[in-house]
Amino acid sequence: MLPALLAKGRGGSIILKLEKFLKNIEDKRIGVLMGGLSSEREISFLTGNSVLEAMNRKGLKVFPIDVDKNIASNLQNIDLAFIALHGTYGEDGCIQGLLEYFQIPYTGPGVTGSALAYDKLKSKEIFKFHGIPTANYEVFYRNQDQPIKRTLDLPVVVKPTNQGSSFGVSIVEKEDQWEPALESAFKYSEEIIVENFIDGKLLAIGMKSEEPMPIVQIVPKSGFYDYEAKYTSGKTEYQCPADLTEVEIKNCNDVAKNVFRALRGRGLPRVDIILDAKGTPYVLEMNTIPGMTPTSLLPMAALKMGMDFDDLVMEILNSAQLDYGDQV
Repeated sequence: MLPALLAKGRGGSIILKLEKFLKNIEDKRIGVLMGGLSSEREISFLTGNSVLEAMNRKGLKVFPIDVDKNIASNLQNIDLAFIALHGTYGEDGCIQGLLEYFQIPYTGPGVTGSALAYDKLKSKEIFKFHGIPTANYEVFYRNQDQPIKRTLDLPVVVKPTNQGSSFGVSIVEKEDQWEPALESAFKYSEEIIVENFIDGKLLAIGMKSEEPMPIVQIVPKSGFYDYEAKYTSGKTEYQCPADLTEVEIKNCNDVAKNVFRALRGRGLPRVDIILDAKGTPYVLEMNTIPGMTPTSLLPMAALKMGMDFDDLVMEILNSAQLDYGDQV
């Protein structure tokens, strides 16, 4: 591994600055980490293979790495990691921690930023602390001592605290949907969130570091942006830039910036928001490793900026960092 330059990062933490390392990126052995052990394994392959093809077109030395229980030994022969993993072990700080040990720079946020953003409950607690608008919520546990008694009025959204791609997420509009929604969410997590359903425009704001990208408006034909609506062509309509007033754009972008800072964002994450009829942007989450599939949102926003898919991949690759250097 080539030496890198140390610089002070946010909050006084040490972050490796890799400008010198990345200047000769065409000489680096780049591993695209995909697959993984989560329920989003197949989606990860879609992202990973798209990224792999883009890097091949750029003439880079790139290798696909199917992340499994042998991942530690498979990392020995790369200089740089492009993380194309979705879900548990890939977005939650686990793989980031392993890469820190091996001193392999990687894309996306660091260990803490990844963990905070992936945990929907911790994210919402941080949003509340910083005054960032988010839907009112309550938390329930699979094995809690007291019976689960909802205090929020319908409609509500029921979701696991640690999943992506809408796995285990339900919109409950009638009481007879309540128990099935709980059952579905508890399949994926011991801990679930129940939050007020916010009716409004579903928006995605890609972040190029701390600068918001053009906003994408998402209009699922079924009314619910579930797994099928996300990954099936023709199931959802997208508008970029979104149909918003200048004031709404500014408000949404300001909130996205605050989310990026509060959750220790890095690279090119995506902040998902619902803008209600009164113009209040309610934050859903920050996705630290946005999808890079044919129907993904970040490439749409990048294209509107004049950045094609291959250049977007390079932009993400060039944001690779480490949280920690060699401790002397």
